[in-house]
Amino acid sequence: MSIIDLLRREWAAFRRPGRLTALTVAALAVIGLGLMSAFAGRPSCDGPCPAAPVAADGSTVSDTFWFLHRGLGREGSITVRMTSMTGTITYPPPNHDQLVAGLVPWAKAGIIVKDGLRQGSRYAALAMTGAHGVRFQYDYKHDLAGSPDRLPRWLRLTRSGDTVTGAESADGRQWHTVGTATLAGLPESVQVGLFATSPGDLTLRETGLGGAIEESRFTQAVGVFDQVAVEGGHDGAWASDPVGEMNHTDWEKYHNPSGAVQKGGIITVSGTGDIGPLNEEAPRVAENLLAGLVIALVVVLVVAVRHGSRTAGGAGARRTVAARAAVVGATAFVTGLVAAGVVLPVGVAILSGNGTPAQPLPGLTGARVIVGVALVLALCAVLAFGLGVRLRRGWAAIVVALALVALPYGVTAVPLLPDAVSGWLLRLTPAAGFAVLQTRAEYPQVTAHYAPSAGYFPLPGWAGLAVLAGYAAFAAWQALRGTATGEAAPGRTTRPGSGIIAG
Repeated sequence: MSIIDLLRREWAAFRRPGRLTALTVAALAVIGLGLMSAFAGRPSCDGPCPAAPVAADGSTVSDTFWFLHRGLGREGSITVRMTSMTGTITYPPPNHDQLVAGLVPWAKAGIIVKDGLRQGSRYAALAMTGAHGVRFQYDYKHDLAGSPDRLPRWLRLTRSGDTVTGAESADGRQWHTVGTATLAGLPESVQVGLFATSPGDLTLRETGLGGAIEESRFTQAVGVFDQVAVEGGHDGAWASDPVGEMNHTDWEKYHNPSGAVQKGGIITVSGTGDIGPLNEEAPRVAENLLAGLVIALVVVLVVAVRHGSRTAGGAGARRTVAARAAVVGATAFVTGLVAAGVVLPVGVAILSGNGTPAQPLPGLTGARVIVGVALVLALCAVLAFGLGVRLRRGWAAIVVALALVALPYGVTAVPLLPDAVSGWLLRLTPAAGFAVLQTRAEYPQVTAHYAPSAGYFPLPGWAGLAVLAGYAAFAAWQALRGTATGEAAPGRTTRPGSGIIAG
């Protein structure tokens, strides 16, 4: 019998109404829960919600700071001496009713060249940070380290066309270049000036069996500057504006409003927010819309195990086992492809129609996630099928499959276990394959809770998929090996050469 005929025969044997109904339910669970999540994501703002800032590459970013600015032409520079940097952290642990003086590690104050005041526009900045020294940052994702020296410090940004160079000095005479950025498409006139910003103070509150929930508190940074010199700037007074919303918190209203104060040649700039590649306030689209995937996974595992537990036999059955594994994997692949292929684009369209701010899902990233879901379900099905063939007892194989795949995936998706334990579960178990679903990258210049419960996997997608593929290949090899030796389940017989358990 040819391979094509064998596959046709096994497909005809597999497509029983019960199995097809179960796989349809699996796909509908993903689609239904995902669309419910999308419809439930209606904004609660009074009037239209402010759109999340979007950078030139289409990514959602953070872009909120106080800006004392003026115009700068195609050739020019700004030079300042920064004399001090202080800050405030509100309600830090363990006493959540206190205000303390201090700076979070990535608080920033310094000088910036920016394409206007629109959030998400191109920029290059040179700043002193709370704990990481001088940094040259541009276009949200790029970060270059300068000296770790403390203040006072001279800072300079020089523009030549689309090129911006950042340099620092200890004495204002000997300068060291920190970095250079090419910001393609800068207009003739840009805004240049002093800025201050400070992201929320992140702490983790223990919950469950050692899991952690993020808690963020308001912080503010204050930079003090003097000896400000602008060359190539336009005539006119300095303007003082927030980029993004500011001065809405009680701290700013009643203690120290964000803004800029000029007195006797000394400029003090206070600000809150962040300039960086992540916007934590925007929901994670892929993870939210695929909330039903764990249900589909359980259904696929049970169907595959039950089909495998009915397969055994002598040496002549190896081709049958291989064909059945291929059919099980292919049907699971189609199930995942249909489910993710429907819920992601439709869910994104619903969120967009509702005006819900969300992390964008670029076309290539969305396609990668859709195919990734299909591959993960296919490999999990092959793994479960192999367990069913090898263990023969359906209930035992189901328990093993759920413990190997569904349980690690489920418990690491919520803040239940310690982050370290969750990380190792997603490195060492077949659930590592779900790393293909990750849509956000880690950035060292951003303080965030980089843990599985927050949507971050410890392995890159290809590595996680390789771990899962290794488990599936081993299970399939064991199934073929056991079949080749003619092992059969206790109390059952096989029809010679058929690979189908009888009795």
